Amino acid sequence: MKTIVIKISGSLFYWERVEDGLPPIASVVRKAVSKGGSKLVVVAGGGETARRYIKTGRKLGGGEGLLDDMGLRAARLNAGLLISSLGDLAYPIVPEDLGHVIEAVETTKVVVTGGLHPGHSTNAVAALIGERLRADLLVNTTDVDGVYTSDPDKDKSAKLLPKVTTQQLRDMFGSSRMLAGTYELLDLVAINVIERAGLRTRIIKCAPKEIEEALQGKAVGTEIVREA
Repeated sequence: MKTIVIKISGSLFYWERVEDGLPPIASVVRKAVSKGGSKLVVVAGGGETARRYIKTGRKLGGGEGLLDDMGLRAARLNAGLLISSLGDLAYPIVPEDLGHVIEAVETTKVVVTGGLHPGHSTNAVAALIGERLRADLLVNTTDVDGVYTSDPDKDKSAKLLPKVTTQQLRDMFGSSRMLAGTYELLDLVAINVIERAGLRTRIIKCAPKEIEEALQGKAVGTEIVREA
């Protein structure tokens, strides 16, 4: 049986879009489960709730450790929304540590979690879960449809890269500051875990069609390959 980890972008959990945007994603997960042959773990990003709490907490003088903790709790709340959308298909509790995730996977339910440890982005959490479960695939969904040569929102000539190495990603994102709520497309912890685990990974748009295609093994978005 294949094991697949899906990171759901925090961009989906903005309040003006979550009620309409979440059910189609849940439908894709439900369809994948109905076909059989796969164990699914889904990691929810923190999104708008995390950013608002972190921004306000920082203005009020909160330290980065506390702000990180607020961010991971926000991601757990978002995980609860996805569990609500999946109904009986989902494991009914949001795991709060890696051990609980491993135990929950054995129930054959879809396991949905958020943040696990302060200092780890939900991207890193998804990679760590994938490594621990020896997952066959990590699907990391974002608000863009893959890795580009530059920021496509700022550079109209940016080109989508169908494949990147972990070293290329390190060059792109490895110097980013590790402040709560400011993680880039992928942070250094996530990149390093993907590399050391040899974890098959795709970065794709957080949209039902793209997620379904990725779960079917299609070459959608950007594939991450380990440096030779």
